[in-house]
Amino acid sequence: MPAAERPREKALRTGIESLSSRELLAVLLRSGVCGSSSLMIADQILMKAGGVSGLPAMTLKQLTAIKGINKVKSLEILACFELARRIALEKSLEQDIVENPEQLISWLKQEIGAKQQEHFLAVYLDAKNHILEYRILFKGTLDASLVHPREVFKEALLVSACRILVIHNHPSQDLTPSRADQRMTQRLKQAGELVGIELLDHLIVSSTDYFSFRAHGLLD
Repeated sequence: MPAAERPREKALRTGIESLSSRELLAVLLRSGVCGSSSLMIADQILMKAGGVSGLPAMTLKQLTAIKGINKVKSLEILACFELARRIALEKSLEQDIVENPEQLISWLKQEIGAKQQEHFLAVYLDAKNHILEYRILFKGTLDASLVHPREVFKEALLVSACRILVIHNHPSQDLTPSRADQRMTQRLKQAGELVGIELLDHLIVSSTDYFSFRAHGLLD
């Protein structure tokens, strides 16, 4: 490959933001193997992930199954995704998430949006809408009967939360709420009214988008 087209040289010359996704992955890989350049390996990663949005869901096993990626390289790639998740979380912790919902959504997409199992997460807020604590309460196929208000509000009482957000992901990436999702939301809303802790919203997230129950009038 001509020097001017190599990802590292291109980044040094025109800036890291000028690189395509495959070129960024090639920089992380540093080199290829016999018969496969770093760019070719990067293409395989993106294909297996289903595109950039699926990268955070990649596992060590999936990465090492690709020829040319050993455990060390896999860990370096996964470390980048983990750092991105933690950066998004720290930014969310610093802000009023009602006034600045974009940062919260960015973190949630990285936290559970790309997961291959359903995850149910509760975020506990103070009077200024800052995050006090968050907990992943359930994993696996969610049923309204499994998400018991007792478990959701127990932590809220322990941290003296004023309001809560609940979030779950749809691995199918279809954000349409099911009837079970709607029944669960109403149960949580009613439980919150009884204990004096407002259910601010219920969000369904994917790796690229989200659905808000409040914005669609489903918390009225």
